[in-house]
Amino acid sequence: MTIPKFLHLSQNYCKRTPYRGRGAWRYCLLLAMILWGASGAFAQAAAPTDFAKASPSEKLTRLDQRVTAAQSSADNAWMLVSAALVLLMTGPGLALFYGGLVRRKNTLAIMMQSFALMALITVMWALVGYSLCFGGNGPLIGGFEHAFLRGVGADPNPDYSGTIPQTTFMVYQLMFAIITPALITGATAERMKFSGSVLFMVLWFVFVYAPLAHMVWGKGGFLNASLGGRFPTLDFAGGTVVHISSGVSALVCALYLRKRAGYPQQPMPPHSLVLSFIGACLLWVGWFGFNAGSALASNGLASSAFVATHFAAASAALAWSAAEWLKNGHASALGAISGAVAGLVAITPAAGFVGPMPALVIGVCAGAFCYWMVTKAKAIFKYDDALDAFGVHGAGGTIGALLTGVFAQQAINPIFGVGKAVGGLDGHWAQVGNQLVGVLIAWGIALVGTSVLLKIVDMITGLRVTAEEEEAGLDITQHGEEAYNLEA
Repeated sequence: MTIPKFLHLSQNYCKRTPYRGRGAWRYCLLLAMILWGASGAFAQAAAPTDFAKASPSEKLTRLDQRVTAAQSSADNAWMLVSAALVLLMTGPGLALFYGGLVRRKNTLAIMMQSFALMALITVMWALVGYSLCFGGNGPLIGGFEHAFLRGVGADPNPDYSGTIPQTTFMVYQLMFAIITPALITGATAERMKFSGSVLFMVLWFVFVYAPLAHMVWGKGGFLNASLGGRFPTLDFAGGTVVHISSGVSALVCALYLRKRAGYPQQPMPPHSLVLSFIGACLLWVGWFGFNAGSALASNGLASSAFVATHFAAASAALAWSAAEWLKNGHASALGAISGAVAGLVAITPAAGFVGPMPALVIGVCAGAFCYWMVTKAKAIFKYDDALDAFGVHGAGGTIGALLTGVFAQQAINPIFGVGKAVGGLDGHWAQVGNQLVGVLIAWGIALVGTSVLLKIVDMITGLRVTAEEEEAGLDITQHGEEAYNLEA
């Protein structure tokens, strides 16, 4: 229907209304415009569309394209959220967790190390890190085809994830590279120079993290379970790459730097368990992005990993608290949050391979074992792992990696093919052997690489602060400021 015809109809209607005047004509004009627009909309809806005219095969093709686009959008949204959650684990999560555990005079120093790594590793990742981890198809290390992020754009990389842009995959993996060296700072707390820490972490990222990440997750990597590895090691989200590498390296750093002045004779309690408690809660929440995000899609596997992560953390917190209660007659807040982190560490390699009940078992084992490592083993061997980075991450990552080989099931994740056994519960006990190979290689790379790098950095910048600087505190001596200005 045309505009003049609408105007004519509306004019006749207005003549029949009892109200006369300028306002009535405005009303009639508005009515005409509404009716004309509605008529056009109805006509467009009634007209045959291109989709309606298409052949059945073309309709199926277009429908498939729309479904694929919707799936890609959903997966990409989830992965961007997961990347943000993993970054949340470093700052503020780990920064607060470690910041509360040190003495007051070293609070900013330990937090600054986590924050500095958020910047340092990001730049290194863009320059060469991503390419070394996920470029090429060599067994030990990636290539340089993605150096300076060359070739990394909106198109997916089908070798790793076919539904999200490679840019999203790249930035998600970056967050793992950031938090891994940050975990090491828990062992060197209160006595390592900031300059030495910066240089060491940059070198450690290149020569320890990158090779191990490629071997486990990169195409053709020696330990890769899905892309042609010689010893297929199951590591869903970083048991070997993140926790064993950082935990074992933390032990080497603690031994090389020697004990803090006054340890263990002088009590060195946490200055603020409130900060650590908040940090631990943030770590727990962020770990959902860490583990469930490693499905690289918003699908059933992500849901399974999410549930396994939560259950393991809960059972580990209870196991640690129970062990502490039996020994000391009470359960402490520090013990509860330490147990939760131990459970999150142990479930990391297994999250995408085990169901809820095995996750509870892994959590209990991790909570009890890490409690023994922190309270007994450290006292027996007399090393000063200041914030128990090795006792929780090294030990928890090791037991988690081995138990993954026991409890992994093809019903959860048929990584070797539909119907093929995955772990011990499926009857594939040889997978425990593959897990052991992966654990030993991760331990070896961390031990040797960290030892060599510490020696090199010590010759260049030095590693340990002076006795006077240690006594005054690293906040003042390394950064010229204090966490708490009590005189203000």
